[in-house]
This record gives sequence, structure tokens and C-alpha cells, in this order.
Amino acid sequence: MIATESLSKRFPRVTALDRLSVDITPGVTGLVGANGAGKSTLIKILLGLSPATEGRASVLGLDVATEGAAIREQVGYMPEHDCLPPDVSATEFVVHMARMSGLPVTAARERTADTLRHVGLYEERYRPMGGYSTGMKQRVKLAQALVHDPRLVLLDEPTNGLDPVGRDEMLGLIRRIHTDFGISVLVTSHLLGELERTCDHVVVIDGGKLLRSSSTSDFTQATASLAVEVTDSDAHPDGTAALAAALTAAGLAVQPVGRTAEFAAAGSGHVLLVDVTGDDTYDAVRDAVAGLGLGLIRMEQRRHRIAEVFQSAHESAHERGSTDAA
Repeated sequence: MIATESLSKRFPRVTALDRLSVDITPGVTGLVGANGAGKSTLIKILLGLSPATEGRASVLGLDVATEGAAIREQVGYMPEHDCLPPDVSATEFVVHMARMSGLPVTAARERTADTLRHVGLYEERYRPMGGYSTGMKQRVKLAQALVHDPRLVLLDEPTNGLDPVGRDEMLGLIRRIHTDFGISVLVTSHLLGELERTCDHVVVIDGGKLLRSSSTSDFTQATASLAVEVTDSDAHPDGTAALAAALTAAGLAVQPVGRTAEFAAAGSGHVLLVDVTGDDTYDAVRDAVAGLGLGLIRMEQRRHRIAEVFQSAHESAHERGSTDAA
């Protein structure tokens, strides 16, 4: 769907993209990076709206440098910034965007009604958009990106400004774009957990450079650590500490008691990470929990998080810098 080769974009004092080479296949792909990593710059180049300083890129087999108009006919784009006219209704705006994409009047109106229904705005479609909430505005922007039935949509920070419920709903809509309609998606975000839950493939960039590109399952592959969460008991008010002592006495390596990033949302904090040495590890944990009379909430293999890619990359850069300084 998208291919870049040594793609660079330089401004007078900043390099937004630095020799970026990546291939993006059909499906839902997440482009993750901190603010200023080059995500929006890449999208503008892919749409033919901003020329690259050097390198090449193609979208749907079309050269971004010479075939930008043809690319925009087949691609939907949801910009990051607020760009909706406040005194126009969602129906008027999306019909206008459908007509701009080449649809006849009747088809544009039919497609607009269907698309607004899909994004959950059918009942509010005739209201001026100036009175819309942030979530409703984001849905209108998504609708106009989909109305002409593109082969690919580029969504730039679609969950910006949304509360947790609104983010979940938007992520569900994004996933359905591909599963229900077969449209491929490139979605950018600086929130790593969103892309883990939504995307088939993740591309990580930092400072305009590619850190990693692989399937989400590869990012979140199981490690040799077992995450164990338990409840306390009357005999053991601090069940986690008691379990850690029992497992250590049994010869297992147990990481210090504390909340881990992947379980922080649960809020309980009763989590241990136990090194897995074989199938016997599971039996030892089970027996220790039962012997102490604790409640076992979960016992599962810990998984890598996308955030670790940034951490390891920054650590490697720091180590290189230290070596150079030495």
C-alpha cells in the first residue's frame, strides 16, 4: 500500500524525516512516535502535499512526487487539526467533500447518509458543527475521509482530545473500517496502548528515523516471565510479599514486589514477575498460592510492550553517546 525509500524531509533548523525506508501492507497499520517524531510530515508527503527533500515514496503504486492528485482520489485523509466550518451541518460538509472527490450529487448524498450512520452521527447530521463536541467533530472528520470509498485512509491522531470512552469508540470505528469495508488504514498516535489494541502492524519512528517495523504480535511476544496477581488473606495481609518469600525459598527468581506497567490500569498492585525455568514453575506458583491460602487472580506470561522499543532505543543511543564521549 505504501513504500518509502531513503525518504528525508529537512527544514532550515530541523530534520523531520531522516532516510526513512519502510513498506506498509494492507490492513490496519499504526505509526507511533512522540510529538515531533515526523508522523504528520510523512502523511503530507504521502498525499503529495509536501515535497520530500530526498528519497522516494509511493502510495498504491503511484509516485508521490508526480501523481499526488491521483493518490488523493483513492485515499481518504483525516487531519489532526480542527478544520470544520462551524456554521455548516455535518451533512452539508460531508456531501461537499464527497462531491470534491468526484461523486455525483445523488451518490454523494446517499454515501453521506450511510457514512454518518456508520460513525454514529446520523441523528445529529443536520446540526451546525460549531455546536458539536470534540468527539462529534472527530467523527465528522472520519466520515469525510471515508465517504468516497477509498482504498486507503490516513488518520492523523484521530483520538486527540477524546476522553477514554470516546477513544475506545473511535478505535472501534477504526478497526471496523478494515474488517467491515476492507479499507486499509494508516493511523498515527503517540499513545502506544491504542495501537497495540487496534493495529495488525506497527511502525515506530523517533526523530524522523525508523526504530522498528513489525507485526503487533511480534511487539507483544511472550517473554520468559510469569506475571502473578494474588489477593491478600487474613493469615497474610500482604499476600504478595508472602508469595514472593515462598517462591524465593523454592528457588525461583522473583522480581521486587510492585506495580508493573501492563497491570497498572488494574490498580491492585498485587503483581509479581517470576522467571520461568520450565513447566514446573507453574506448578510451584500454584502450590505456593494454595499453601498460603491466597486468591489467585491471574497467572499469565508477561508480554513485551511497544513502549519498550523506545526505552531500549534510547538506552542504546545513550550508550553510544557515552562511548563516543569516552
